Amino acid sequence: MIAERRKLTAPHVDPETKEFWEAAENGKLVARFCNSCEAYHYYPRTICPRCGDDDTEYREVSGRGRIYSYSVMRRVPVPYAMAYVTLEGTDISMMTNIVDCDLDALEIGQDVKVVFSETEGDGPPLPTFTPV
Repeated sequence: MIAERRKLTAPHVDPETKEFWEAAENGKLVARFCNSCEAYHYYPRTICPRCGDDDTEYREVSGRGRIYSYSVMRRVPVPYAMAYVTLEGTDISMMTNIVDCDLDALEIGQDVKVVFSETEGDGPPLPTFTPV
């Protein structure tokens, strides 16, 4: 049985994350890339958490990945799955929701792809993932 989608709270958009949320509104997943240490990082922030440099830029990433770890919440009005997804072509593991799936069929190592889920109000969509 496919799990019902729950309502997601709209994120706070500030000048540092505005480009990230604009990309999401256009159906693109971006992450910060540090030109100094040549590594991606997530969540969206200007300062690289690895080397502390601010020579970073947004780059589009594939939106494909694998479930690194997950947990299914069942004692709520609408059951849902939270997961860490390791993004293909990066060393990023991002916390996200797994949507449009049978919650009992999820597995560690399962291939997933990004889908953008609507948020409450007029907020930008959130990157969530679904099995491929």
